[in-house]
Amino acid sequence: MKDNRDVLLRALEFHGHRCWASAIGVRIGLTAMATLDVERSGASQLFAAVEIGEKHGAMCFADGIQYSTGCTFGKGNLTKTHEGKLAVTLTETATGRSVRVAYRPALQSQIASSAFMKQRSRGVPPTEIPEADQWEMVDLVWNADASDVMKIGPVEVRDPIDTSELVAFVICPICEELVAGPYMRYVIDTPMCRSCSGYDV
Repeated sequence: MKDNRDVLLRALEFHGHRCWASAIGVRIGLTAMATLDVERSGASQLFAAVEIGEKHGAMCFADGIQYSTGCTFGKGNLTKTHEGKLAVTLTETATGRSVRVAYRPALQSQIASSAFMKQRSRGVPPTEIPEADQWEMVDLVWNADASDVMKIGPVEVRDPIDTSELVAFVICPICEELVAGPYMRYVIDTPMCRSCSGYDV
């Protein structure tokens, strides 16, 4: 992974702190792209389904996936499946070719007993942990043998993913805020945003 260390450094800057979960996310994202032989998604060429959930440790994994693959929530080509796992299925949207790459926890006992994780378990924010302890975790997963940290599934062909979007906006006449067209609601004959309409959905 030495050739991609600059990608790792930029990803950690994007993420906001150094941790093992974001680092392995970068590594897994790069591996998934290499397995499919595709480039980073500048628009919606790729779609990533990350298996993390909510409010659990190591959700930082998703930022590593976002940065390395170019799949983002803002572009609508990244979703969570809420499995609570550190894994991603990356799909080439036009062809449906996909691969699932999962974190293999062979090093988890080393991670759990590290100075970094001991501090995190005491509630110390990652940004307040000494830099040397942060880098110890990053380098552990970054420099490990691939077989110790990744399980790469077979390339499969699924249905192509529709990434088309409706580029239409309307100004709500009530709050005067810009609203994406599909989210407008009608009250009698007046289009307005959902909040102003009083509709729940």
